[in-house]
Amino acid sequence: MLFSWLIDDDGKDTATMRAAVYREFGGPEVLGLEQVDLPKMSQNSVLVRMRAAALNPADHQLQEGLGEDAMDTIFPVIPGWDVAGVVERVGPGVWELAPGDEVIGYVRSDVLHAGSYAEFVAADVGAFVRRPRGMSWEAAAGLPLAGLTAYQAVDRALAVRAGETLLIHGAAGGVGSLAAQIAAARGARVLGTASPANHDYLRTIGAEPLEYGDGLLDEVRFRAPDGVDAVLDTAARGGLDIIPRVGTAEVRVATITGLHPLARPVFARLDRAHLESLVDLAEAGRLGVRVAATYPLEQAADAQRALRSGHSPGKIVIVP
Repeated sequence: MLFSWLIDDDGKDTATMRAAVYREFGGPEVLGLEQVDLPKMSQNSVLVRMRAAALNPADHQLQEGLGEDAMDTIFPVIPGWDVAGVVERVGPGVWELAPGDEVIGYVRSDVLHAGSYAEFVAADVGAFVRRPRGMSWEAAAGLPLAGLTAYQAVDRALAVRAGETLLIHGAAGGVGSLAAQIAAARGARVLGTASPANHDYLRTIGAEPLEYGDGLLDEVRFRAPDGVDAVLDTAARGGLDIIPRVGTAEVRVATITGLHPLARPVFARLDRAHLESLVDLAEAGRLGVRVAATYPLEQAADAQRALRSGHSPGKIVIVP
């Protein structure tokens, strides 16, 4: 068993599990493995046994205290918003899922306390959908947050249509690569900036690679002489500065890197229908997640260090 049953002083059953937690804000050095209480469940909750949990930049940013003004924090905190696993138990009000179902979930909460770097994760049933058939646990765990961000950028913020040209800055990254595949799947032409080492990868996901640097403006204008219809910035490397010279008169622009006067900001929002659309694309062979490295739960701090280095060509994932 991954959790141990105990009897408390009142004779009631309780349980504990292993989790990576922090008790103060800081870097990877404050993250350690502990035995903690199993998450509590409400009538609409689902308890999932974690098979893989993907890391995201928000994990270590919040751990460093960058969200303190926007989110309440209850220590100790278990970081992580992405999970793939098997349903262990469901609340009495849950009919959509049953024990044994394989799921992925986006378990973000407005209170920083219980996340996915743990053997078990509990969240509202609306946070979970089926795991894509044929996708590994590790890849599936990397789909929710990056996938929702990419889907909502392409589908909602930019409304990319078949036959249009989309320029993605940072197209080999977690969000950029998924956005490229989503746009290509709906018949759009995708131009994507990336370092030369990632150009072959971009070709495999249906994007035409472009290199960062001084020649980018001329290259985009050569590839799309009539202008690009939409631009998504995931890199924050100054790519939005050339928009007036490469876009059509009605170019649509979005960014995941903060606020910009020319761009609509995109933040992932939990939407079960959008998660299901991502699963459908994955099962159709139109959407994949690149995994760079996998770490055991007890090495969660090392996994964060790898993520913070910025050199990993794909998702960093924790397994129990």
